[in-house]
Amino acid sequence: MPISHRLLAVSVAVMWGLNFIAIHASLEQFPPFLLAALRFAVIAVPTILLVPRPKVPVRWLLGYGLGFGTLQFLFLYWGMAAGVPTGLASLVLQSSAPFTVLLGATVFRERVSARQVVGLSVATLGLAVVGWSQAQAAAFGPFLLVLAGGFGWAIGNVSSARAKAPNPLHLTLWMSVVPPIPMLALSLLIEGPDAIARSFVPGPAMGPALLGLAYTVLIGTLAGSGVWTWLMARHPAGVVAPFSMLVPVVGLSASAVLLGEQIGVWTATGAALVIAGVLWGARRRLTPPPAPDRQAPDQHAPDQLTPSPTPTPALPRSTAGAPRTR
Repeated sequence: MPISHRLLAVSVAVMWGLNFIAIHASLEQFPPFLLAALRFAVIAVPTILLVPRPKVPVRWLLGYGLGFGTLQFLFLYWGMAAGVPTGLASLVLQSSAPFTVLLGATVFRERVSARQVVGLSVATLGLAVVGWSQAQAAAFGPFLLVLAGGFGWAIGNVSSARAKAPNPLHLTLWMSVVPPIPMLALSLLIEGPDAIARSFVPGPAMGPALLGLAYTVLIGTLAGSGVWTWLMARHPAGVVAPFSMLVPVVGLSASAVLLGEQIGVWTATGAALVIAGVLWGARRRLTPPPAPDRQAPDQHAPDQLTPSPTPTPALPRSTAGAPRTR
């Protein structure tokens, strides 16, 4: 993976890390299922009207939309609304990285190098340390909801990687067509029409909520997911996915600065392990130059004897003019 592609992956991690602050602001005004439906509906409508459908198998488009779009944000928004702190949610969602490698290796038989295994193990250890240090801030049920969102993200990762879209941005846009209808149906059934109507009543939280929604649409979905899909189309899922482990580092830092969430020594230690594991797992292995062929004669060595070719026996005179068969 070249350095320019690694920098792109890091930039996506920054976009997605700040995305949790935007989600927190939007959840102050809108219920979670409705917010997820709004997030993708504002992209889906112009996409259907203006953007041609990507030339990829329908099963991978649906897998990307259901995994990355529907399941991830269904459980993420639900978990955050149920009480998972913003920084902790950014951490737990990165369980998508080991889930992606696991799905790629078991379902699609993708090769996982020893370097990737070591790097992913170190980063996962870092996530475990950070999660342990903040586990008291969230109930076990909401924690499992966000963990399920990470598994949904992994399904989207492997689906987008298998799609091999010639235009990744078109795939990202059309992925947004899948979530709105099921999310709106869940909102009507679970949250109810009254809660939906109340969420559109203007109030002090409406402005930040709309700004947060705009960020998640323009930066989190279009820019971040577009670059991520572009990387997934060019590299194995197990190489790109570990970079998502940098997201909680940004999310935890931004939550501490903007929302006042505390970062302890163990959290900082775990974040350092995450960074080290990602960098090690994504580092390219230097291939030594091929050794010279010792059997080949050196034309410049005066002391090396070159064997003379074996003389070909002459054909009998009676057959010298006749063609030979092979």
